[in-house]
Amino acid sequence: MVFEGERNRVVSKPLFSVFCFASYLLSLSYGSTFLLALLVATQGGNEQDAGHVISAAMLSTFAAVLVSGHLSDRLGAARSIAYCGLALVAANVGFAMSASHTNLMMMFGLLLGIGWGVFYTLGPIIVATIVPPAQRSRYFALLSGSMMSGIGSAPLVGRLASQMGLPVTATFFVAALASLIGVVLFWRMANAFVQLPNRFSASVSRLSWQATQKVLGSRAVFPILMVGLGGAIFGGLSSFQTSYAHEKALDYSVFFIGFMSAAIAGRMFVAGGVVRRDPYRMSCLLSGLIVVALLMFKYVVAGNLGYILAAVILGVGYGLTYSVINGLAANEAPEGTTTQSLLLFSLSYFVGVFGFPFLAGKIIIDKGLSMMLLILLGVSVLNWSITLGRLVWRKGNLHNAMA
Repeated sequence: MVFEGERNRVVSKPLFSVFCFASYLLSLSYGSTFLLALLVATQGGNEQDAGHVISAAMLSTFAAVLVSGHLSDRLGAARSIAYCGLALVAANVGFAMSASHTNLMMMFGLLLGIGWGVFYTLGPIIVATIVPPAQRSRYFALLSGSMMSGIGSAPLVGRLASQMGLPVTATFFVAALASLIGVVLFWRMANAFVQLPNRFSASVSRLSWQATQKVLGSRAVFPILMVGLGGAIFGGLSSFQTSYAHEKALDYSVFFIGFMSAAIAGRMFVAGGVVRRDPYRMSCLLSGLIVVALLMFKYVVAGNLGYILAAVILGVGYGLTYSVINGLAANEAPEGTTTQSLLLFSLSYFVGVFGFPFLAGKIIIDKGLSMMLLILLGVSVLNWSITLGRLVWRKGNLHNAMA
């Protein structure tokens, strides 16, 4: 499966296809968390209870990201994912069986964070290790498209289950089974990945204080900050979409169908062209679409047509922006710190995607869903402002250089 002696080539298509399929299966486990608000509601809970469970996942995710580099150096990235993927299996079974006990749910949230944090962090590092820098953005897009497919499939499985008269817990059992198959596939791929040429001059993946300072003092800090803000938008909207749809008398599956279809199609079929263009301009344009989508969710959506249109615009903006800034985080990192930059990229994402839902649950209970949307709109404007500022800064530097 390896093109021996040809470091300019990439991993074989069959192996990478299995890698993406396994990533899809593991991603179902995180997608199931978008139904936590619905799950706890069936047991008399509310959005704040769901936020507490997600906050537990946030804490363990931070720890998982910090130690994932150490695990990768010791066990290899694929085997580390396989071992920690078992936590995803246990978490989903636990969610299904303990919905009426918030403290138990939080414990299983901790397990989810361990499994998802290691997988989400080491997956892109595997890609960066086996793919030449010029092609990383394209392969990052393929990987993230596979992951987004899995994340989006779980809420749709939940909707299908309800139509079949099955309880929402069925979705969590399906996610657990899918994750178990993903674990087996990653374990079997481990030997194949070891045989591939390493694109880095050093094999060390662990995160150190010196490397962190080096990365955060470089241009890579901007995509790292942006992915955190984008994660807050994605996590906030997705985690409480069932509540949003209920308040608007809409079907939450419409959001996930529109958002996931646009994000997946964008990453799979459009990202290859997008990442070959000026990343500064593209990130500015695409993050602007996220602002438009938030304006629609806050002020325009009243029926299914506006609902799916807003979801599609968000999917295109968020899905393609992620692909662009993921490549920037790898390629703008100082020499020798690519893996550390990707670790920080993942850590920032998790701060947003898990941290904001914790706050959002309290905001919804205390101030209402409308206030949560207004705050997310502000976050999206801040995210877009960073891209605009980078364009202005670059233009100023070019002007000074020509003067």
